[in-house]
Amino acid sequence: MDKVCLIIPPSIFLLDERVFPMLGILKVAAVLGKSGVEVLDLTGIKNFDQVASIYAKMSTDIKYFCLTATTPHLPAVARIISEIRAVRSDAKIVLGGPHVTLVNSAYKKAVKNSLNNSRIAKVLEQLKCMSDVVVAGDGEKTISLALQNNAPKLIDADDVNSPLFLTDEGLEESPFPARNLIDLHSYHYTIEGVSATSLIAQLGCPFNCSFCGGRKSPSFRRIRNRSSENVIKEIVFLCEKYGYCGFMFYDDELNVNVNIIPLMRLIAEKQKELGVKWRLRGFIKSELLTDEQAEAMYQAGFRWILVGFESGSAKILEIINKKAIVEQNSRCFKIARDHGLKVKALMSIGHPGETEQSVLDTKNWLLQVRPDDFDVTVITCYPGTSYYDQAELRNGDGIWVYTHPGTGEKLYQADLDFSKAPAYFKGVPDEYKSYVFTDGLTAERIVELRDNMEEEVRKKLQIPFNTSAPSMLYEHSMGQTKFPPHILRTSG
Repeated sequence: MDKVCLIIPPSIFLLDERVFPMLGILKVAAVLGKSGVEVLDLTGIKNFDQVASIYAKMSTDIKYFCLTATTPHLPAVARIISEIRAVRSDAKIVLGGPHVTLVNSAYKKAVKNSLNNSRIAKVLEQLKCMSDVVVAGDGEKTISLALQNNAPKLIDADDVNSPLFLTDEGLEESPFPARNLIDLHSYHYTIEGVSATSLIAQLGCPFNCSFCGGRKSPSFRRIRNRSSENVIKEIVFLCEKYGYCGFMFYDDELNVNVNIIPLMRLIAEKQKELGVKWRLRGFIKSELLTDEQAEAMYQAGFRWILVGFESGSAKILEIINKKAIVEQNSRCFKIARDHGLKVKALMSIGHPGETEQSVLDTKNWLLQVRPDDFDVTVITCYPGTSYYDQAELRNGDGIWVYTHPGTGEKLYQADLDFSKAPAYFKGVPDEYKSYVFTDGLTAERIVELRDNMEEEVRKKLQIPFNTSAPSMLYEHSMGQTKFPPHILRTSG
């Protein structure tokens, strides 16, 4: 097999980049096996494009450079690809990840429904121009095809009828992420003072929130489960090999798993068997939380849950198709606290129909329920969301308009070049920019209200602001032939 380098791009939009590693690309590394695979981890590297250029120029034995990208990662990924192209015209670029998957899904939907696809077609064509092969869907079964000399320009694994689609069985049988190919302990996170790392027990979310990407993409919509025994096996592996006793579950919604209570009980039993105490954290769906779930989660070691409540406005919750009402969201807090669980509330503003009053409703609700922590983010319209996919171009000014089919409320959005614009919905405070506005709020006012809400709620509830960790500047010399372990690791 030709030598392959998998590149983890920097997350320059985050407060601290080196918290959790990107597990998807490490799963692909594990599938490729031990021979001829390198991982270049550019997370937290300030001069990442320079590092990519030096590495590509030095590594003439690498034929394939494979990158993953969410939409916010794309500007950095575009720069990395440009640097590699400049010094290695013979190299092959493979690009996959959520952004490719969502763009491809949106394009297929537009074609199928005979909608105006010029906007999304342009975005898809941009991805094809950036790389030699683009991969939509999970990479475990597609990577071997992507690395063939005659690989198609687009590999679509985001189709349940395709043999490339990752099923429950495929997820169960696939190896754990190749964490040995990164400097795992250079990532830092704690849960209740316990050193922690991340894992994913299941894939997919069946809900249909309008602002959320992938609602028409099987890779994001279809739930794929691992057995409880397989999940526990990975936890034990991380505990025994790396010494972790804290685990962040990055499942979309833990409690969409019908076997969540048996899983929690097995986790609790395994701790007793091993004589350890684990501390856990993860996402749940508010209206699905029950007393029995909360009690089982606490006994398993959960101390924090994260919940996408999104808004304290009944009107906005209905518009975004959240399938939870304000009263259910408030009840979630009571259940959690009755069983010793802390709650981080994930909120967003800038939805269709957003007004001064609806933002005030959200602020007042936060002050009422008193979360243990919270985020407030500005909505960004990504490909694969209803906001983006169903928008129509307004004549004359290049603004796209999404109209809610039930209420007629509108959301106005700029047409972004995702390879250049810092299009992220969650980033560093005071560095937010809104690319959306409503009939009731300008883009500038949305940012102002977001900042005011964050400051007032944190002050009144005495929740401290997060602090950022600066990116590292990688120093090099002309004669250097090795990269430090937190940047480059190789297998075999």
